[in-house]
Amino acid sequence: MDMNSNIEYKEIKTFGRDELERLFLSVEWSSGRYPERLVQAMQRYETVLSAWDGERLVGMLCAMDDGVMTAYIHYLLVAPEYQHCGIGRRLVEIAKERYADYLKIVLIAYTHGTGFYENCGFHAAHDSVAMYLTEMGD
Repeated sequence: MDMNSNIEYKEIKTFGRDELERLFLSVEWSSGRYPERLVQAMQRYETVLSAWDGERLVGMLCAMDDGVMTAYIHYLLVAPEYQHCGIGRRLVEIAKERYADYLKIVLIAYTHGTGFYENCGFHAAHDSVAMYLTEMGD
């Protein structure tokens, strides 16, 4: 299914709590339980790319950067019924274009998602491990 032809990509930082909650919970991410915080967080990212099917938010990529050397993709999510349609790949392509002059783009991938990122040109680090401290209970 090629839904990607109907998708509009935007670079905005203002979202409604309900649309963020719906998208994040659709992929079972615990941050979706904090929609007010997500609304605030979107304002603070350097880069927020979103994918829209009409008025519906169906995908998002959020990145932080230091302005010259390293960009960190923090969120990349696509609503389940829109996955495997090229939306995530297009969001990554836009981010790679934006950060083309940087020395590196970094992200943390879930194990089941590494193939997708490798297909987008990323390589797994074999000498490091992702670590985090969370208050969200997972």
